Amino acid sequence: MKVRKSDSPANPPLAYKNEKFLDSEEARPIRILAEYLEPFRIFCREQVHETIVFFGSARIAPDGPLGRYYEEARELARLITVWSKGLRSDVHRYVVCSGGGPGIMEAANRGASEAGGRTIGLNIGLPHEQRPNPYITRELSFQFHYFFMRKLWFAHLARALVVFPGGFGTLDEMMEILTLQQTEKLDRPITVLLYGSKYWKEIINFDALVRHGTISREDLDLFSFADNPAAALRLLQKGIRTQPEEKPPAFAHSCTPPQRQGA
Repeated sequence: MKVRKSDSPANPPLAYKNEKFLDSEEARPIRILAEYLEPFRIFCREQVHETIVFFGSARIAPDGPLGRYYEEARELARLITVWSKGLRSDVHRYVVCSGGGPGIMEAANRGASEAGGRTIGLNIGLPHEQRPNPYITRELSFQFHYFFMRKLWFAHLARALVVFPGGFGTLDEMMEILTLQQTEKLDRPITVLLYGSKYWKEIINFDALVRHGTISREDLDLFSFADNPAAALRLLQKGIRTQPEEKPPAFAHSCTPPQRQGA
């Protein structure tokens, strides 16, 4: 019996083009991998190998009670970008990176943009607060679904971290980096600055952690305090070694064209 064309089954979509499948529970590993591979591809293409990451509250506005931190984050990001642009290099070094949202994140991206530099936003979809700010370099604006993949990219390229006053998210991100430092899970040191010593010493009693034996006295050397942009820049410059022979992050080796490997 001849089958009519209208009775023939439709061609099913290819699995990697099937949106229903890609959004399914079974495809979660694919979505996770995509949040690693797409930024990897773009950072390689854009020759971004090292970042200075800003953490801080999305709720700090320039005209709010903590507004001075917005302006100081903006100025510090500007100073860092001017400094990094003056370094001789064939890749983009010490690019200012933030979580891509408002508040301190916006201030960091804004200051870097005002200095004529490129600047990264690692945004994440949230019901409130989190929309990409307008100062992120278009090619370096990313959107994440998984917090842990976003945090991986914060750590992967970071040479320094500046932590401005913030809440749960800032504390979570800061402690992640400090834990990686403490447990020597990083292949290079990350200079960590806690900006706003009065704020940080009020909300975290670091000395009490030592006194109770839950951290070592030496763990306090994993970070420094800063209270103005100029002093913060000096601490960052001291903490980051800028010599050409400095070992690059492992990520950079993967981005190096084959003919340059081992050079």
